[in-house]
Amino acid sequence: MLKYNIRGENIEVTAAIRGYVQKKLNKLEKYFEDTSNSTAHVNLKVYSDKTSKVEVTIPLPYLVLRAEETSPDMYASVDLVTDKLERQIRKYKTKINRKSREKGFKEFPISDVADSKTDKEDDKFDIVRTKRVSLKPMDSEEAVLQMDMLGHNFFIYEDAETSGIDIVYRRKDGRYGLIEASEN
Repeated sequence: MLKYNIRGENIEVTAAIRGYVQKKLNKLEKYFEDTSNSTAHVNLKVYSDKTSKVEVTIPLPYLVLRAEETSPDMYASVDLVTDKLERQIRKYKTKINRKSREKGFKEFPISDVADSKTDKEDDKFDIVRTKRVSLKPMDSEEAVLQMDMLGHNFFIYEDAETSGIDIVYRRKDGRYGLIEASEN
């Protein structure tokens, strides 16, 4: 059974909202063989213009599901984010199981729930272009400048101090983010 961590920003999380979120997200459990150690982190926000945003992150042992949706109605946002997560699961399951079969591995631990939409949506993962990049050692400020100069939304570079591979990217709010790759 999936556990829940539901919190609200500028909204009181009532029993009705909590129950609705749990009821909708429980429908995702049919896709997984085991969710006993998994917690759905749900953040509900209401903005000053009365729009509602729902963010859901579900870390699982083999993938992290994450989606967010904004609409004028909190319950509609919950419905939209649940639909988005379900689409992610179906796409992921189809891709991973196909790759596993091609390589002779056993299927991934996502339950078989057939859906005719999956094959149509599957085409969105076709790689249509490949680029090769040579990584130049630099700091994050120089990487942001390079990214802006090229007009891209992200830039991959070698960190001059750590020699690690990092990525800077432009966020939706116009600011910048940094992804530092780590070796596990």
